[in-house]
Amino acid sequence: MTSVRAQNCIVFGPLEGEIMDVLWGAPEPLTVRDVLGRLNRARETPLAYTTVMTVMNRLSDKGAADRVKSGRCYSYSASVSDEAAMAVREVIRDFGVDAVAHFVTEAQNSPDLLARLKRLMVEGPGA
Repeated sequence: MTSVRAQNCIVFGPLEGEIMDVLWGAPEPLTVRDVLGRLNRARETPLAYTTVMTVMNRLSDKGAADRVKSGRCYSYSASVSDEAAMAVREVIRDFGVDAVAHFVTEAQNSPDLLARLKRLMVEGPGA
């Protein structure tokens, strides 16, 4: 899957999506080792610690996950809702990644449209 990003519009690749599913399902922030353990339970071939760490760092850089220093390591929690990510996935499924990428570019160039989209994300479709 191709990654598309605007202010609050992030599309996840396959491993990013798996990691975000773990973060969304966690009641508290998780370390890389916590996420790795949960991911590897369901895999025949285990992922490497460094692979998961790199992807989690990138999710933090994208603004999808919050990262907080916790002792000698970092703890991560989701900073975007799973509902917002699901909505973006549905739009991509229905219209294709190129259409969504074009829309994101247009939204970035239109402060009014961007403000309306942010309002819709917070208040819902009736806004």
